[in-house]
Amino acid sequence: MTDENRIVVVGEGMVELSGSGRQVRLGYGGDTLNTAIHLARYGLNTAFLTALGTDKFSGRLRADWADEGLDTALILSDPERNPGLYAITTDRRGERSFTYWRSRSAARRMFDLEGAKVVLERASDVTLLYFSLISLAILPPRGRDRLLRLATRVREQGGRVAFDSNCRPRLWRSSGEARRMRDAAIALCDIGLPTLQDERQLSGFQSAASVVAHWRALGVGEVVVKMGSEGAFVDGTPVAPPAPLKPVDTTGAGDAFNAAYLAARLRGKSPAEAASSGHELAGWVVMRNGAIPPADRTAPYQKIF
Repeated sequence: MTDENRIVVVGEGMVELSGSGRQVRLGYGGDTLNTAIHLARYGLNTAFLTALGTDKFSGRLRADWADEGLDTALILSDPERNPGLYAITTDRRGERSFTYWRSRSAARRMFDLEGAKVVLERASDVTLLYFSLISLAILPPRGRDRLLRLATRVREQGGRVAFDSNCRPRLWRSSGEARRMRDAAIALCDIGLPTLQDERQLSGFQSAASVVAHWRALGVGEVVVKMGSEGAFVDGTPVAPPAPLKPVDTTGAGDAFNAAYLAARLRGKSPAEAASSGHELAGWVVMRNGAIPPADRTAPYQKIF
């Protein structure tokens, strides 16, 4: 299915190791990549802007993402670097932790590679630009500036910007630096998709209402605060998940919520309806291993039409 909307997602896609015991599955993931693939599965015209290497793993990632329906034309090539790698470890409750090997990933210098100027120009004429705080964290200062300038150009040309303050503290020199970059991104976005846990960690906000107040004070008109198993805070009202679950693996739950929310909003659903769609997709994801489980007949991708 095709869609008249054009979405560009910016970030890093990595090789993923997941599974339990000695059964390890080789896949791929990354916060914005997860969202991009879910958006493509909804039938939305979605391009992923990143960089990969010229190695065989990079070639496999490109092919797999294209098979998912992603537009890979904005993926740059770094002849000297490879994609990052991460492994997922889950506890008995399905809560996940990560081990990363990404310090020299190709995505970190995506805006310094040959062809960067061209892809930035192409990415500026879109319906929606989506990125996260991790997208900013992996970039050097010049790359961060280029991503924020891209957000500015998208809005100047009539598009919208969505941002998730997904935080990995180890990627930042200090919490102050992370807060400054988060607020710079918030000031350029139209749809905010923060998680209460991240906002508590970054700024000490203790309630969803205080998160909304901060984001709206910086100019964001639409803010949805994700609260894990407690649901989401939408327009001042909690929207609960449809049913309690016992997760297998919570990796990628927030990324899935973001994709379903944005897809539903682009197709005219209200914020509350979009949040319900977000809960449904996130619930499907957490009952399976890995950040992006293979689509099956139970996946709710057709339910937002």
